[in-house]
Amino acid sequence: MALRGNLRDFTITQLLNLINLAYKTGTLVVEGPGGQAFISFREGKLAYARVGQDDGSLAAVLHKANKLTVNQYRAIVERTGKISDKELGLLLINAGYLTQDEILANLQAHFTDAIRRLFTWVEGLFRFENEMLPPDDRINVRLNLENIIIEGSRQLREWEQLQDEIPSLDMALKFTDRPLKNLNLSVEEWRVVSFINPKNSISQIARTNKMSDLDIRRIVYGLLQAGLVEIVRPEGMIVPQSPKMFPTQDKEEQKSLVNKLIGRIRSL
Repeated sequence: MALRGNLRDFTITQLLNLINLAYKTGTLVVEGPGGQAFISFREGKLAYARVGQDDGSLAAVLHKANKLTVNQYRAIVERTGKISDKELGLLLINAGYLTQDEILANLQAHFTDAIRRLFTWVEGLFRFENEMLPPDDRINVRLNLENIIIEGSRQLREWEQLQDEIPSLDMALKFTDRPLKNLNLSVEEWRVVSFINPKNSISQIARTNKMSDLDIRRIVYGLLQAGLVEIVRPEGMIVPQSPKMFPTQDKEEQKSLVNKLIGRIRSL
C-alpha cells in the first residue's frame, strides 16, 4: 500500500477509512502544524498513537487520567529507571492497583484523543510505512476505527462551520453591554473570558490557555451566540490601505488622464 501525499488532498478521516477497509498493518506518519504524529495499526485496528512531543508512556497516561498521583508518578519515573511500559503494567496488575482492562481502557482513551487532535490538521504531509511498528516497550491496543471515523467526520464538519463563523484568530474580542452575572460557564470558558481584552488576539488567548484552534473557536462561538462578546480588530493592528486607483484625487485631472489613456490605446 504505497500511500503518501498532502492533507489538502486527503483528510485524516479518509486515510483512516482506507486503512480500516484494507486491514493494513503499519504506521501512518503525519507531519503537520502540531509536529509529527505516529499512528500505528494492526490489521486495520488502532494499536498505538503519539502526536508531537506528547509523552505517551504508561505512567504519563495514567497520571493524566488521575489514576496516579503526582507523587506516585514521580516515584515511578525515578525508581523504575529503564523499565518498559509492559513491565510497569505487570507490576501494577500484580500489586492489585489496576486491572489489565483498566490499563487498556486508559491507553485506548489516550490514543483516541491523540487522533482527535489530528482531525483539524488541514495542512501537512503524510506517508504510510508498512514496516514501521509501534515501539517494543509500549503496550499496544486493538481498537476498531469505525467510531473514530464517524466522530472525525462530525468534527470535520464542525471545524468547517467554525472556520466560516470565525475565519481569523488574529482578531480580538470585547465584551458587549450584557452583564456577566449568573452565568453558567465551564472552567475553560472562564479561562477565556478572563483574558478578553481588545489588546489580546484570539490566538494569543488560545496559546496562553494551551488550547487548540478547534477548542478556542468552539468557546468563542458559544460566547458570540450568547451575546456576551463581539469580534473587533486588536488595538494597534495596522490596517493595510487600499491602493489608490489614480495618482490624483482631483476629478478633472482623473478625467484628463483617462482621455489621454484612451487616445494612446486608439493610436496603437
